[in-house]
Amino acid sequence: MTDDLTKRDLPVPDYDQLQVGALSASIASLDRTGVEQLLAYEQSHAARLPVVQLLEHRLDRLDSGQEPSEARQGESASKAPPPDGGSMVSPATQGPPVNPPSQGDPTNPAQPRG
Repeated sequence: MTDDLTKRDLPVPDYDQLQVGALSASIASLDRTGVEQLLAYEQSHAARLPVVQLLEHRLDRLDSGQEPSEARQGESASKAPPPDGGSMVSPATQGPPVNPPSQGDPTNPAQPRG
């Protein structure tokens, strides 16, 4: 079944480039067949222990009755880096504004006055 499985046949795009954390989110929407395909591919190619364990754990959860998550189906595509190599930061995802350091600011009440 998986002897001739290639990267483009895998149910997760860019599978080989995903880190374990991103892969965990990406496989949440897969059924048992999809996870088994990834496990067979991983075991016959890179055989990364954390990835094999993650996939086996997902199979165990599916066997215990957990359903694939419909809410995360498009998540792997939205988490992919931009094709131009730019930043994924947007006004919605950037952090709070950074205040400048206090040293040298004469209006800072914490500054000693001399």
